[in-house]
Amino acid sequence: MARAKPTVARRQLGLTLRRLREQARRSQVQTGNAIGRTAARISQVETGAGSLSADDLTALLDFFGVEGEERKTVLSIGTEARRRSRRAPYTDSLPGSFQRLADLEADAVEICSYEAGIVPGLLQSPDYARATIRSCDGMWWEESEQEIEDRIAFRQKRQRRVFDAEASKRLSFVFTEDTLEHEMGGPSVMRGQILHILQLMEKLPNLSVRVILSETKNNPLLGGGIIVLGYSDAPSIGCATVVFGPCTYHDDEDDTQALKRGFRRASELALNVQDSRELLVRQLKESWT
Repeated sequence: MARAKPTVARRQLGLTLRRLREQARRSQVQTGNAIGRTAARISQVETGAGSLSADDLTALLDFFGVEGEERKTVLSIGTEARRRSRRAPYTDSLPGSFQRLADLEADAVEICSYEAGIVPGLLQSPDYARATIRSCDGMWWEESEQEIEDRIAFRQKRQRRVFDAEASKRLSFVFTEDTLEHEMGGPSVMRGQILHILQLMEKLPNLSVRVILSETKNNPLLGGGIIVLGYSDAPSIGCATVVFGPCTYHDDEDDTQALKRGFRRASELALNVQDSRELLVRQLKESWT
């Protein structure tokens, strides 16, 4: 099979299969032998540079012991990975889409994230995440304490995969000042959230956090959020964050360049890192008065 371009669907398929292989405690050699392929071929698939036939993918899922809804989802991603021959926006409407976003983030060497009015998910403290997720209970899903706990646990795991990665990532975050005014969970939660960001800034030298003041004019990103993921061996992937519904990913260079320009503009409008830190410190002190 010819070497394929690493589109979003192929990269999602590869990262999902790598995660499933690691969960099954199988090597690439063992995996290749199970379906009559070489370890090099499995490596190609896992990096998004190739896909698998429907029969090979089915055999691989049998080998990993994947059943139920997850199996159906992976087979659907495999179908999408095989048929996409051109670059176009890809809407991930399959179950477990946030897991695949987390896989893409964990594999990236650079993450640029902008949000208006809310702390980006990767920067959220446990209490802030809990308050944010709880506010959605009964809104975007049926009321469920288990759903809340599962989502909190997933968000914390997603953060660990980025911040505790063996190879440091370049991390750039920008959010609007009104984020600090929108209380989630009460004053003590907001104080903890600000402190959490300051501690991350102190701990991670590769982390940049910048704030756009409320009086800043002509912000082209008001009303939305974006994430741009950079890779060392593949084109960038960008997506616009949404309150409800599936994420749409972009890997066409024209689209990702536009998203990068938007993020650069937001960074230019924001305070520099030191001034942003001082703003957060002032906000923290004022919250105690």
